[in-house]
Amino acid sequence: MSIENIPNRKDVPKNLTWDLTTIFKNHAEFEKEFKQVSAMLPQVSNLTGKLKMDSKSLLYVVQTVLRLNRMFEKLYVYAQLSNDIDTSNGSTQTDMDKVETLGTKVNKAQSWFDFEIIELGRQKIAQFIEEQPQLKQYERLFAVILKNEGHVLKPDEEKLLSGAANIFASPEKIFGILDSSDFSFPTVPNEDGKIVKLSNGIYSSLLQSSDREVRKTAFQKFYTVFDQFQHTLAATLSTEVSVNNYQAEVHHFDSAREMAMHENEIPTTVYDTLIKSVNQHLPLLHRYVALRKKILNLSEMHMYDMYVPLAQVPKTNFTFNKGKQIVLDALETMGDDYLKHVQEEFDNRWIDVVENQGKRTGAYSSGMYDTNPYVLLNWQDNLDNIYTLIHETGHSMHSYYSSHNQPYQYGDYSIFVAEIASTTNENILTDYLLENTADPEIKKYILSSYLEGFKGTIFRQTQFAEFENEIHQASQAGKALTADFMNEKYLKLNQKYYGNQIISDPEIKLEWSRIPHFYYDFYVYQYATGFAAASNLATNLTSGNERDLQNYLDYLKSGSSKTPIEIMQLAGVDMMDSSYLDNAFAKFANRLDQLEDLL
Repeated sequence: MSIENIPNRKDVPKNLTWDLTTIFKNHAEFEKEFKQVSAMLPQVSNLTGKLKMDSKSLLYVVQTVLRLNRMFEKLYVYAQLSNDIDTSNGSTQTDMDKVETLGTKVNKAQSWFDFEIIELGRQKIAQFIEEQPQLKQYERLFAVILKNEGHVLKPDEEKLLSGAANIFASPEKIFGILDSSDFSFPTVPNEDGKIVKLSNGIYSSLLQSSDREVRKTAFQKFYTVFDQFQHTLAATLSTEVSVNNYQAEVHHFDSAREMAMHENEIPTTVYDTLIKSVNQHLPLLHRYVALRKKILNLSEMHMYDMYVPLAQVPKTNFTFNKGKQIVLDALETMGDDYLKHVQEEFDNRWIDVVENQGKRTGAYSSGMYDTNPYVLLNWQDNLDNIYTLIHETGHSMHSYYSSHNQPYQYGDYSIFVAEIASTTNENILTDYLLENTADPEIKKYILSSYLEGFKGTIFRQTQFAEFENEIHQASQAGKALTADFMNEKYLKLNQKYYGNQIISDPEIKLEWSRIPHFYYDFYVYQYATGFAAASNLATNLTSGNERDLQNYLDYLKSGSSKTPIEIMQLAGVDMMDSSYLDNAFAKFANRLDQLEDLL
C-alpha cells in the first residue's frame, strides 16, 4: 500500500476491528478499575510478615496478591491494545504510560512475597495445606517459588542486586542504541541501480535479490560497520556475559545457562541434546546448501547467496475471507471443538485485521485470563499472511483452552511451550497446502519456504545457542572475550555448520556482533526445540489418530499446571530424548527430496 491508501482508524470498517468493550464497556470503567488497583497497593505492601502466622493468613495473602495481579493484567491488556491500534492517539498513550508506572508500583508492593514463601519452607507449607484444604489449589504455585530455595539471597542482598538492575541491563541497552541509532551504514545500489542507504531491514531485503552483485555489495558494505566497531561490540557482549555469570555465581548456580533454564524449569539436558542432535544432522544442512548452489547455478557459493528465494512468490491473491476459509479447512484435523473456537475468533471481532494510520506493525496474539484472546494483523492479500493468521490463531487457541480449563494461577503458560502451538498450526497448513495444491509453482514456494524456515530456526538458532554457551564457559574459565577470540570461535562454528559447499566469507566471522539475541540470556535454543516439537505434533495430528488429538488438546488445556517438560510429554513429545529431533530432521529430508524432484 502507498501511504495515501492507508486509512485513518475511524475509517476502518467496524467488523475488521477489535471489540474492546468486552474488557471494559467504556473508559470510565477502566478508570474505576485503575483507582481500585492503586488503592490496593498499600494493603498488599502491609501484608509483609502475615503469611507465616497460620494457614488462614497464608490463604488470605495468596488470594489477595493474585487478585492484585489479575486486576492489573486486565488494565495492562486494555491499555496496550487500545494504544497499538493507533499509537498517534495522545489519550491512549497517556493510559499506557499510567499503566506502566502502575506496574512498577505493583511489583514493588509484592516484592516480598516469594522470599517469604521460601522462608516459610516446604514443611510448614505442607502443614498449612493439611490444615486448610483450600490451599491445595496453590500447591503448584508454591512449588514453582520453592524451586528457588537456595538460590534466593537475603532481602537486603536481593534489594542491592535489584538496585543495580539498570546497570546490569546496560550492555543490551548500549547494543540497542548502537544498532538502531548510532551506526551509520553506507549506501549501496539496489536491483534498479538506485542508491539506497543500508539498514538492518534493507540489508535483509537486498540479500534476497536475484542480482548477485547487489547481494555481494550489500553483504560486504554492511559488515564494514561491524568491522569498524568490533572491539566496542566485543566489550559490550563480554560485559553481558560477565553479568550473567556473576548473577549465576551469587545465586549459587553452576553456570549462567543453568540459572536461565532453571527459571523456566528446563533441565540443561534439553540444551545439550539439541546441540548434539543438530551436530549429528549437519550433513542435511550441507545437502541443502549444495542444492541451493545447484539451483542458483553457482560455481562458488558464498554466505550472501544463502537467502535468495529458491522459488517465486505465488501471484495468487488471497483476501482475508479466503484466508480464513483456508485456515478453517487446514485445521479440520484439530476436531470440532477446536474449530468451533476458531470460528468464534473469526465471528466475534477478536482480530484487528487491516493496517491503518498509526497502527503498530507486525502481528501478535494478546489477552489475559479474563478476556478473550486478541489477534493483531496488518493484512495483505498473500500466502504469507495466511501463515501469519494461522500462527497467531494457534497462540489464541492455546490461551483460550488454558484459561478455560485452569484456575487463574495456572491460566498462562511457559515461554518454553509458547511458540509450539502456533508453529504446529503452521506445519499443519504446510501439510494441507501440499496435499491440496496442484500448482507446481505454489508447491515449490511452500517447500522452499519450509526448508528455509527450518534452516533458519533449527540449524541457525542452534548455532547461536552453541556459540552463546561456549563464550559463557570461556569467560567463566577466565578467558578474555576479545573481538579476535569471538571472531575465531564464530568462524569455526560457521564453517562446521554450513560445510565445504560454501565459502565462509571473512565478513561472516563478525556475525556474532550484530545478533541482538545474544543479549537475551540463553533464549534462542527455545526457537529450535519449539520448531522441532511442533513438527512432531503436526505429523501426529494430520495422521487422524483420535488419541493424538486428545493428547494435543490436553497440552493446550494444561496452562502452567505442570512443568513444561511434563506438559510436552502429555502432548506426546519427550524433549529429554532426541527422537523428537530425529523425526523433525526426517521430515526436513523428505521435504528436501520433494523440492529436488520438483526442481
